[in-house]
Amino acid sequence: MQNIRPPFPDSLLSSLSDFLAVQTGLYFPKKRWSDLERGIAAAARQFGLPDAQACAHWLLSAPLTRSQIETLASHLTVGETYFFREKRSFEALEQHILPALLHAREHSEPRLRIWSAGCSTGEEAYSIAMLLDQLIPDPEKWNITILATDINPAFLGKAAAGVYGEWSFRDTPAWIRARHFKHGKNAPFEILPRIRKRVTLSYLNLADDVYPSLTNNTNAMDVIFCRNVLMYFTAARAKQVIENFHRSLVDGGWLIVSPVETSTSLFSGFAVVSFPGAVLYRKLANSESPAVATTCPAAVPGLLPETLPPEYLVGDAILSIPLHEALLSLDRPAEQPGEAPLVEVNDNAAPSRTARACANQGKLTEAAEWCEKAVAADKLNPAHPYLLATIRQEQGHYDLAVQALMRALYLDPDFVLAHFGLGNLRLAQGRHREAERHFRNALALLHRHPRDEPLAESDGLSAGRLVEIITSVLSSLPRAAAVGV
Repeated sequence: MQNIRPPFPDSLLSSLSDFLAVQTGLYFPKKRWSDLERGIAAAARQFGLPDAQACAHWLLSAPLTRSQIETLASHLTVGETYFFREKRSFEALEQHILPALLHAREHSEPRLRIWSAGCSTGEEAYSIAMLLDQLIPDPEKWNITILATDINPAFLGKAAAGVYGEWSFRDTPAWIRARHFKHGKNAPFEILPRIRKRVTLSYLNLADDVYPSLTNNTNAMDVIFCRNVLMYFTAARAKQVIENFHRSLVDGGWLIVSPVETSTSLFSGFAVVSFPGAVLYRKLANSESPAVATTCPAAVPGLLPETLPPEYLVGDAILSIPLHEALLSLDRPAEQPGEAPLVEVNDNAAPSRTARACANQGKLTEAAEWCEKAVAADKLNPAHPYLLATIRQEQGHYDLAVQALMRALYLDPDFVLAHFGLGNLRLAQGRHREAERHFRNALALLHRHPRDEPLAESDGLSAGRLVEIITSVLSSLPRAAAVGV
């Protein structure tokens, strides 16, 4: 006789939905309870439990661990994506946003920072890297950061491998595969190393982690992609994430979300800019106020094909509504042109605070100058050279960053974040064996700290959380690195 699965009680689904909203930020209203039940049933098999109800009761019995959250995220969210998805957003990036940024920075400070938040298996981040490969003829003259973060280590592992099947190329021009991928007979497509190395992959939980932060490289972003992610959050959690994105962007920075996630209330701190087929959000300076949406001219022919499938349509009505809430404030008042940041007299920590504020706004030259002043004023404090190293790394001055980190470790050999910083530096340089050694040094030191202890100079990051981050990074390193250590 065939076993009939007992019906999932609404009361249990309701409790589980509320629990997941608090623990993970994932939102399952009643109309999506069938999706929740299917996801929990799939997760039950991975947890080794007999059915969805047993899994639900087990999950509700205690706060979720990071491992449980990762497993649930893999079953409750859709990791399905493909290259150059939602082409209208990429057209706006290619035709308008990137050319303006490249022109403005070309002769001053040639740097560009882009974050793919909720990157899934990496197609979005690599699409950005391929676009920049076309637009920048001399990339060696630029300091370019493409940060790709996700909550699912399995997705990050696939992104690190850079190997994709035909399904990732649906609606993608054939020349993109020919130019940016290797392809053997009866084999999947492998992204070329020069594209893959431009993307930095990292574990990050948008609903929980601290950002913007110099520690996890989420500060001073020019463009943030976060598409088809916010729809999984409660309204309150989505608003919190958006506010964090606002602070992570430099003045004039852009936030790109999916067409189905546009909202005048959630994005009230941004100016709304309408492009053909896409609505984007821009952070204004402190002195400006959010205004009615502006419309950019139609995109000119570019790298992407003109024959596009129909995308979600956004009605004109939503664009004509004035934004009514005040622009979210920056960490400190805007400076007037030519004015030096205010520094309190006889306060040795003030130059360091000013350096951090400048770095968070993307003013790296000023940040480095203030950090040098902090080092000179307080020579025995390892926090100052550590901050200087972070700024030097953002500037692309890796040798200077290493020198600063070594100075921090000379002053304090047990400075965990300095070991972690050296690991990140070597990872960015492709020196995986050295990176792993530094990460393992950091792990050894972290085991001396209580898991919930906040680490110095970490913006509130706990020892346990950094252990999880490093473990995730180590798991995504090529196996050759592990063998060689």
